[in-house]
Amino acid sequence: MKLLHFICKLNREIYRVVTQDIACDEVIITDKQIEHIKERHPDDYELFAKYAVLAVTEPDYIIAANKPNTAVVLKDIVLDEQRVKLILRIKTSTDPAEYKNSIITFQHVSFKRYERYVKNAQILYKAP
Repeated sequence: MKLLHFICKLNREIYRVVTQDIACDEVIITDKQIEHIKERHPDDYELFAKYAVLAVTEPDYIIAANKPNTAVVLKDIVLDEQRVKLILRIKTSTDPAEYKNSIITFQHVSFKRYERYVKNAQILYKAP
């Protein structure tokens, strides 16, 4: 049984706004988190499969999360008129050696909520 799924490589330059201490560049998702997405956001798993790599590699915004070493990533997919939010936990040098950068959850967000995040949240990164 596969527990970890490789998603993509992390651009450390972009994600240094979350923490300077980025210990690896692999981004994974666990089977447990895939089940979480399927259970809590059932219609969003297909979006995850299509857009997780794009959200991580080309975020529109990274906003401050309420947990350390965690990024809230926002991506507006113009062609598909979808807006998504991805929570990414960054592996630091203080984490166990076997840890990787890990997607915690992924979900569709409405235009209104996306705009509210951009307006009210602490923006750490905005795409050029």
